[in-house]
Amino acid sequence: MVKHQALQVYEKQVFLSIVTGIYGCRWKRYQRSQDNSSKWECTWFIILCSSFVLLLFWAYFWLVAQNDFNDFNWLVFNGSGEWRDETIPILTSTTVGFIYITFLLILALFHISLGQQLNLFWVHKIGVLATLLTTISGIVSVDDIWQDEWDILLVSLQSTAPFLHLGALVTITAISWLVAGYVVRKQRSNFQVMVLVVYIIIHLALCLAPLTFTCPCIMDRNTLKPAPSIVGQRGAPMLAPENTMMSFNRALQHGASSLEADVTISVDGIPFLMRDWTLRRTTDVSRVFPSRQFEDASFFNWTELRSLNAGRWFLESDPYWTVQTLSVKDRSRIGNLTVCSLVEMLRLAARANSSALLNIRKPTPEHPRFRSWFMDTLWTLQKAGISQKRVTWAPDTDRGRVRGLQQAANEKLSLQEIRQRGITTLTLDYRKISLKDIQEYLASNVSVTVYTVNKPWLYSILWCSGVPSVSSDAPQILQKVPYPIWLMSRSAYNFIWITSDLVSLAVVMGIFFFQNYHMIRWRISGMQNYNPEQIMLSAVARRPSRNVNIMKEKLIFSELDNGLGSTEELCENGNMRYSQEGLS
Repeated sequence: MVKHQALQVYEKQVFLSIVTGIYGCRWKRYQRSQDNSSKWECTWFIILCSSFVLLLFWAYFWLVAQNDFNDFNWLVFNGSGEWRDETIPILTSTTVGFIYITFLLILALFHISLGQQLNLFWVHKIGVLATLLTTISGIVSVDDIWQDEWDILLVSLQSTAPFLHLGALVTITAISWLVAGYVVRKQRSNFQVMVLVVYIIIHLALCLAPLTFTCPCIMDRNTLKPAPSIVGQRGAPMLAPENTMMSFNRALQHGASSLEADVTISVDGIPFLMRDWTLRRTTDVSRVFPSRQFEDASFFNWTELRSLNAGRWFLESDPYWTVQTLSVKDRSRIGNLTVCSLVEMLRLAARANSSALLNIRKPTPEHPRFRSWFMDTLWTLQKAGISQKRVTWAPDTDRGRVRGLQQAANEKLSLQEIRQRGITTLTLDYRKISLKDIQEYLASNVSVTVYTVNKPWLYSILWCSGVPSVSSDAPQILQKVPYPIWLMSRSAYNFIWITSDLVSLAVVMGIFFFQNYHMIRWRISGMQNYNPEQIMLSAVARRPSRNVNIMKEKLIFSELDNGLGSTEELCENGNMRYSQEGLS
């Protein structure tokens, strides 16, 4: 009597089914393959990797650019005329795209590690292309309207480079498992040698990357200078509407040592505080004077300006996402604010024993106060009763007529130009000044104020660089930074750097040795157990054809006839066996 038994038993491979199902919509066993991936699918894998790298760069850019979100929205407002927070859709789409591409890349790496053929589902191909094109269009748009912001990447690396280096080392070390498996497990080819060489070059470059780092916070703790003083730029605009009395009061309450304001001269000669050319963004001029909402703010008289509400826009637009943190009383006060005059701000600074930095917008030639704006401003300073030594004059005009006031410039100048103009303070964009520039200016007794500094990581870099003061929209945040975020001696960092490099190299060498040793043993043991037909079948296994299928059938029946050394390998469990006599 002949007993019938299944020749092969398939184990459930749930994890493999999930990986191949999500990545390539191949949920069934017969849909999967361990054949080499086609050149077309390899191309899609390269596109997927490129999308991930580009999105990683894009996400990092917006992560560090949070310091300047309000400036970005202000630039968009100047171009479109409508105020809206454009960062929200950008951050949302970037987050969703990054998660999606990262998930697909992880699935692709699982395919490679499990020896499965890459076969990206067509829906995912559309998604990858859409994400890639959206990211590229975003980069082009930012380069068009916000080109200067790219410099923040180099600035941020002064703080993040040591940590990014460690993260990159961990990543390249983990990838060595896939590289070793690809190089060792298959027969040698020129492409495999190229992959190995590229991997070695990248790894060595990462190991030596710290030689190029410039990190101010890698220094001796004993040489750390006092924390930079904080200048309230337009007050504390995260807590109250910019250039209002409530905003300046909040800045002083949160530790600001100086106040910075944007000054415009009204048509009747009253200096008032306004950043924009028009009143549309920060007042209700479109409701009170609808026919004049696009008119230059300097062509309004003081009575008209005082009739405008300068607080409701803040509650409605919530430019810094902080309105919900304010008390009901504060919101009520904000809703009743009006345009602030220069004399009010200067009197507040005088009472608080603080100083003031004035960015004055010179009237146009058509303005009635074009010839007298200078005297209007000086008369306001005298009326406020503030010491002239506490007022810094920023405009680069009429410097010869300004006596007793501190002279400031908003551009990077040579030391010779600074002496010729009588300038004592430079107010510079943090993206346009280097550590070397700061040291040269300070060595020549030129005070440096850096703007706009809103994030603790940037404040820490400038602190370690020795900057004496920073201009900020967020004095309430910087006040809570009692010490640089991180500070490390050169010897300590060198120890961490060299140790991490050596550990990474040791792990990579161990992985390559393990993969090679494991493969040699597998091949030797396989050669001992295989019969000639099995060896021939293995040699052509990746080229399926009708002859290969016939060879498989021959192999199965030859193993049945020969017993395969142990007939248990053909049984589903140990209780049912074929005997040599029964088979014959």
